[in-house]
Amino acid sequence: MEKQFDSGLVWFRRDLRVDDHTALQLALRQCRRVYCAFVFDREILDALPRVDRRVEFIRASLVELDQTLRSQAGNDQAGLIVRHGWAGEEVPALAQQLGVQAVFAAHDYEPRAQARDARVRGALASTGIALQTCKDHVVFEGREVLTGGGTPYTVFTPYKRAWLARLQTHPVMPQATEVVPGALAARPGALRQPVPTLAEIGFEPSNLAQLRIPTGASGGQALLDDFLTRIDQYQEARDFPALKGPSYLSVHLRFGTVSIRRLVALAQQHSAAGSPGAATWLSELIWREFYFQILANFPHVDGQAFRPAYDAIRWEQGAHAEALFAAWCEGRTGYPIVDAAMQQLNQSGYMHNRLRMVAGSFLVKDLGIDWRWGERYFAEQLNDFDLSANNGGWQWVASSGCDAQPWFRIFNPVSQSKKFDPQGRFIRRYLPQLAALPDAALHAPWLASPVELAAAGVTLGSGYPQPLVAHDEARERTLARYAVVKKPGEKME
Repeated sequence: MEKQFDSGLVWFRRDLRVDDHTALQLALRQCRRVYCAFVFDREILDALPRVDRRVEFIRASLVELDQTLRSQAGNDQAGLIVRHGWAGEEVPALAQQLGVQAVFAAHDYEPRAQARDARVRGALASTGIALQTCKDHVVFEGREVLTGGGTPYTVFTPYKRAWLARLQTHPVMPQATEVVPGALAARPGALRQPVPTLAEIGFEPSNLAQLRIPTGASGGQALLDDFLTRIDQYQEARDFPALKGPSYLSVHLRFGTVSIRRLVALAQQHSAAGSPGAATWLSELIWREFYFQILANFPHVDGQAFRPAYDAIRWEQGAHAEALFAAWCEGRTGYPIVDAAMQQLNQSGYMHNRLRMVAGSFLVKDLGIDWRWGERYFAEQLNDFDLSANNGGWQWVASSGCDAQPWFRIFNPVSQSKKFDPQGRFIRRYLPQLAALPDAALHAPWLASPVELAAAGVTLGSGYPQPLVAHDEARERTLARYAVVKKPGEKME
């Protein structure tokens, strides 16, 4: 088949793999020769701390991607061109330098990314170069699954039904990316450089290696292979942070070192074979798509409540609020399950999904802190930070989002702790100063007897903090705080 272009450039972003890569496949179909590039975008990186696990994860994944491209090309001079600068400038300049006729990339749904892509499209167009973008990060985009009235869904359950119905008529078809000899062009000599080191882009090593977080497409595949051996238990195990329940693939989905289409196809396959765990996992993958389409169709959620009425809530302010927030960030609330969750986040960049709900609810509904403060902190700390999912989760616990937790339902951190960490295995791992407490006292140390505390070597107020708030009293303050959004006749369950 005759090619449309002599040469093209694939701009890798959050799709750091070769397998089932839609932009790369499109470029290979349309271009006689294809170059591949990634930009460490200073618009994003300059605002980050100099030690950031995500940057290290990306860099390690790029090393593998470069090796895979050169291997598949059968030419060591092919491979990945990596730049460090402002992507809005680097991509058009590189396209001109290479003399390509088109640039290919996957759609990005975040408002700032879309603004960047608009600038790149304009700069390329001014020199006669096309920018072609295609779907890759999701199975169905923002306006592919709509209500009968042609509007976006704002409640998950009917969205899920419609999503699954569309999947029946538009099945996922993951495809291995076929690279024929000569299709990947040799990089010009000046651009034939290895992936820059962390130091060369202004960063320092994190504890990523010590955490043994596998990187690259091979790391994603290893985690997937492991998860498939225990997928049948996912439904029961996923809520207990001390168990090996989740897939741990979220960071790989975030940076595209795994294909969402392959994951959905596998979830379907195992679910059809009768695995309840696989069916539940598929629901979680659909939640991811739900939040993507919410951000795409309602971009105001980036900074504002999905339900505008909730922006009228008066949150705690001033030095007192700042002190409460700092205690939450540092895991000093006096509620062990919350503090252990925050320690997990701070030490590893990961937090179990159940605990994201518990810790988030505590910040908003026990401490009265604006959910946006928590959203920003998670954005800084999470290895798998994704604007749509992070925002969706925070608006869920704040009751301000679509399909949100009802405002009058408030997580009790002690009962959540007893239910989902009954033996305190998770708490003891991250709060070793409480390890000697008996199980019954571990979830609420302030209720322990002086004898129990002394026997465990725990001194409340010095070795471990007293609770910042009394949950029952905080609940009443929250109900009063949220009264501004109460509908006439609405009952509190």
